[in-house]
Amino acid sequence: MPRLFPSFPYADRMFDPEGPSLRELAVQALSSVEHGYDLLAPKFDRTPFRTPDAVLDAVASALARRGPFASGLDLCCGTGAGAAVLGRVCRSRITGVDFSAGMLDVARRRVRCDGPPAGWVRADARALPFTAAFDLVVSFGAFGHFLPRELPGLFAQVHRVLRPGGCFAFPVVAPPRPGSPGYWALLGFDAVMRLRNAVWRPPFVMYYRAFRLGEVRRELARAGFRVELEALPGFGRRGDGSPRVRLVVARR
Repeated sequence: MPRLFPSFPYADRMFDPEGPSLRELAVQALSSVEHGYDLLAPKFDRTPFRTPDAVLDAVASALARRGPFASGLDLCCGTGAGAAVLGRVCRSRITGVDFSAGMLDVARRRVRCDGPPAGWVRADARALPFTAAFDLVVSFGAFGHFLPRELPGLFAQVHRVLRPGGCFAFPVVAPPRPGSPGYWALLGFDAVMRLRNAVWRPPFVMYYRAFRLGEVRRELARAGFRVELEALPGFGRRGDGSPRVRLVVARR
């Protein structure tokens, strides 16, 4: 069973020797979110921050049972890991959108899909340059970059670019138990980021504890979605019986 890192974000994945140095990570952390990812892009796939293939495969399998879909959008696509999911479940075309030019450049070079053609668009997820053009929107590991007050606008944008009946899907890892090492790691990371943003400009928004499932479900419903939760069984269950990883499927 894959072990998920509750804080950074996957416990069994360390930095590759060819990944970024501590100095490079420090420079990124003191930059804006956009510029920080431009700097990190060439080595991003060598970090623990890329969504593991095990998660991508589990999501693709779950969506295949609900599809096929025609066109798909990978929201905040980064270097394009989510394109593999869309390529397996979409028949017409897939699109990746991100506001980091550096990440998109890497995606253009590295992503090779056997399925539909892939296109890449530079844009802010809070102002998507599309009409109702997609049947499926996915996102992986990006929501920590949005403050809770931004979720209504973000979800409204996704609702707007989906065709009627389309769905918005993304995995959510269960939070660590209060008092556990993972809990304190999350708490400490977010505290450091809040301190950094209080004393340094430009801000770098990345908070692991700000994206809470209960609040997310409420905001999705307010945006007009019908929300379902599906356990991803390959990751097992916690001691209380709840799934370690869920797939949120929000239907327009």
